[in-house]
Amino acid sequence: MESPWYSKKWFTVLLHVVVWVFIFSLPFLLRGPNPKEAANRFADPGYMTSYVVRFLSWIFIFYFNALFLIPRYFYQKKFAVFTACHVAIYLATLLLGKLMHDLLTPKEYFAWVGHFIIMGLVYIFYFAVSTMYQLIRDREETDRKNKEKLTENLKTELSLLRSQVSPHFMFNVLNNMVALARKKSDLLEPSLIKLSSLMRYMIYEADEEKVPLEKEVEYLQSYIDLQQQRFGKNVHVQVNVSPFDKAYEIEPMLLIPFVENAFKHGTGMIMNAMIHIDLNVDKGILYFTVKNKFNPESSEIKDKSSGIGLTNVKRRLNLLYQNQHSLKIDTKDDYFTILLEVKLH
Repeated sequence: MESPWYSKKWFTVLLHVVVWVFIFSLPFLLRGPNPKEAANRFADPGYMTSYVVRFLSWIFIFYFNALFLIPRYFYQKKFAVFTACHVAIYLATLLLGKLMHDLLTPKEYFAWVGHFIIMGLVYIFYFAVSTMYQLIRDREETDRKNKEKLTENLKTELSLLRSQVSPHFMFNVLNNMVALARKKSDLLEPSLIKLSSLMRYMIYEADEEKVPLEKEVEYLQSYIDLQQQRFGKNVHVQVNVSPFDKAYEIEPMLLIPFVENAFKHGTGMIMNAMIHIDLNVDKGILYFTVKNKFNPESSEIKDKSSGIGLTNVKRRLNLLYQNQHSLKIDTKDDYFTILLEVKLH
């Protein structure tokens, strides 16, 4: 993602130049009660040379403190060295002011006390502004890096969660292929074609941040078809997918764990096994329902080898959709029901 224009380096440099030009122009803009006297002073080459040299020294102090002294000594808690450096720089500015006076305006009276006080106040001002600038700048940089680190960690975690889904899914599908091969079923070839399309989706599509909801539904339907070939009439599967806008997108492989869970716990030693799947989109909200019969006596045994399943998808929902989703899980009358609502973008 491209950073905004106001965070570009060229804008920062331009902003600094504009601020320094404004500060440099203040004496010309604010000439006091006697504009003619101020104009004569600015017309004096000696005075202007002294003013420019002193102004450049303040610029040096500002950036030297911000970019060198604070990172090297203040952040390292070497406060004695930090203070000594500023005392030395302040004394150097006093001597520089005296030198400029002797070289450029030697006839004018030089007041050490006034020079000491004025230079001290100006030095404190530039020191304070420079320190605040660098502290704020470093804080913003730290926050930016922490956000980038958090983003990368989330990407890594999501990638890991997806990779955990894929092997579990492939294990089930390969079992289907083995069962068909043992039966020497004519359905093996179309099943392999479906499997290849599923693998293509997992490899080339699942790494995307979002995929069209249509592709996710096709992936889901292919998985269901493979499972139906495996169980045949032993499991009654009903799938209702209402028409929806093809522009909707969703996190890839987000819905499959719910269907895997239904086939895992809704088959086997269950009388009249039934799995009902319903998908509907209304006003940008995805409503996804998966309902299956289950046997409470055998569910505990299956849970020990069920992998990450629902725990995985809950984590992904919290990472990706946060307050934009609702997940309800209900177990009642030997039926396991999942109601998922997700706000699509």
